[in-house]
Amino acid sequence: MAIDQIIVIIVGVGLSVLVAWYFWFSEKKAVKIQSSDTGLQEAVIKVKGGYTPDVLIFEAGKPIKLNFIREETAACSEDVIFPDLGKKASLTAFKTVPVELQIDEPGEYNFQCGMGMLHGKLIIE
Repeated sequence: MAIDQIIVIIVGVGLSVLVAWYFWFSEKKAVKIQSSDTGLQEAVIKVKGGYTPDVLIFEAGKPIKLNFIREETAACSEDVIFPDLGKKASLTAFKTVPVELQIDEPGEYNFQCGMGMLHGKLIIE
């Protein structure tokens, strides 16, 4: 094997590892949501190739309103499912869809698209 082939293989493997780390193992920044005067905790989540933000922190026992704004027409993002909460919502493209939740127990609650490719997490403290 020639040296240029070895270099190409090493660079290819290195870039593959970097991409895998970025998408699957990099630490996600959590966004702490503040309560309004009425106690409502409200957040806007952009849906476009993923959820932004995808990790949100809320206070237990206070109402939560998630406003999903779907900025794409990909079939994968048509639904958002909260498996631990038994809740599902259909997201209309280029519209804001509110999802209201009441979570009294602290913990981590995942949400995902209908195909399980897009993921997010609610952290309840």
